[in-house]
Amino acid sequence: MTEPLTLVFAGTPSFAVPTLEKLVATGFRVNLVVTQPDRPRGRGMELAPSPVKESATRLGIPLVQPERIKNNEEFRARLAELRPDAIVVVGYGRIIPQWMIELPALGNLNVHASLLPKYRGAAPIQWAIAHGESVTGVTTMRIDAGLDTGDILLQRELPITAEDTAETVALKLAAVGADLMVETLRGLQAGEIRPRAQDPAQATLAPILKKEDGQIDFHRSAVEIWNRLRGFQPWPGAYTTFRGKSLQILVATPVSMEVLVGTITLRGDGAFVGCSAHTALELREVQMAGKKRMSARDFVNGYRPREGERMGEL
Repeated sequence: MTEPLTLVFAGTPSFAVPTLEKLVATGFRVNLVVTQPDRPRGRGMELAPSPVKESATRLGIPLVQPERIKNNEEFRARLAELRPDAIVVVGYGRIIPQWMIELPALGNLNVHASLLPKYRGAAPIQWAIAHGESVTGVTTMRIDAGLDTGDILLQRELPITAEDTAETVALKLAAVGADLMVETLRGLQAGEIRPRAQDPAQATLAPILKKEDGQIDFHRSAVEIWNRLRGFQPWPGAYTTFRGKSLQILVATPVSMEVLVGTITLRGDGAFVGCSAHTALELREVQMAGKKRMSARDFVNGYRPREGERMGEL
């Protein structure tokens, strides 16, 4: 019987937890978990553990939280002593140094939430939805010195539905990625996987999101705005201004309608905002700054927007 592989796991966010837990449940020896130091979180800004730390603690796995890893000799010696067959990296949030890449025989293996080489970078799920993709997926790859440029090991596709947001797709891809990493490790151990190089000509980038990415430009089509709204959940969301105050559009539907760009038209209890390409955004749920989220009907009845009143102007 083949000996189970010895692993080190490096990860931080909730997206990484299913992979860690699946590796343990399927019999791999996870001898160490590496995660980011506790960070301030919540209204009180108290130090809080990462989701991966919480999972490792429940599983009883030894844990380290180095502030830096590139020139950390103590951390390097710890990993060298463990002699892992592979290091599994899922959303760790640090650049993996060359010494760490070269340490295990099977390499540093990453679960990336896109079909590489598309959407390399920090926010692949968000940008795939924002760009209107109907299919995304997960790639397991062998990390090299570039940004998500390593050899592809295995891939699995996942459809994006009209009801999906970045949050729902992340949950699905986390589960798919966990299974795919188990399959990848078993395949590498059996010598059944042939790594293949990425085609840089097909590469696209998915940079880290900025607050301004959520600002709605009504000169886009309603479908483009709707895709960005779904993709940029929970942050930065999709926001505009109404009567000089910030307005978050939480749920909306694109429709074909002739409305002047950026202006409101009313149909019964419904409110529509004009976009480009003969389209409009039908508001479903919104939230004014400092207020609770409300239905479009409550917004119309409470704020009484006027026909032709503008959104997006301070």
